[in-house]
Amino acid sequence: MIGRVAGRLDYRGSDHVLIDVGGVGYIVYVSDRTLMGLPGPGGACALYTDLVVREDLLQLYGFPTLLEKEWHRLLTSVQGVGAKASMAILSTLGADGVSRAIALGDAGSVRAAPGVGPKLAQRVVMELKDKAPALMAMGHAAPRPAPAAPAPGDDAVIEVAAPPPLPSSHSAEAMSALTNLGYAPPDASRAVAEAMDADPALDTAGLIRAALRLLAPKG
Repeated sequence: MIGRVAGRLDYRGSDHVLIDVGGVGYIVYVSDRTLMGLPGPGGACALYTDLVVREDLLQLYGFPTLLEKEWHRLLTSVQGVGAKASMAILSTLGADGVSRAIALGDAGSVRAAPGVGPKLAQRVVMELKDKAPALMAMGHAAPRPAPAAPAPGDDAVIEVAAPPPLPSSHSAEAMSALTNLGYAPPDASRAVAEAMDADPALDTAGLIRAALRLLAPKG
């Protein structure tokens, strides 16, 4: 299994890049969002990868973070979601957006991805909602790949431009506090995600207070 490639970016296509790794060129398929964050030809780059093996095909898919790679793995575990649909969802929402949409049960956001219909979007949300809390927490600790070392004779390394950062560790800390108070992880993650959507500037304490209000019995 090829889990990561790092080297010189030789070519940028509409949906893939060619990365030279020690004289061997790897074609890696990426989302539009990831492609926008990569350097131009000649720049150094590194991507986490997932290898899809079929009878007549071997394809590498690349991701800037382990969180995004893990979401790709989970998305493609849902019946009807192939690599193309998964990349469309990640391109539209980003890894953090997927986490929030699934935690909130927001099938409409998933449906915004090209080629994803309402039934498939609902299936994605229903099948993965219980897995969102762990991945949301993972997103605040997962490292990004280090840029590739320059090839001999290169004057400089162009680092991979990172996509917009995740909101900090506040949501993971808030979810941990709520689960310690006895709330079920899916309920805690949905409340924290809803509180973050309402006010992204909240710190841990503010998120906990806002989530508790959302979790409080109505009436």
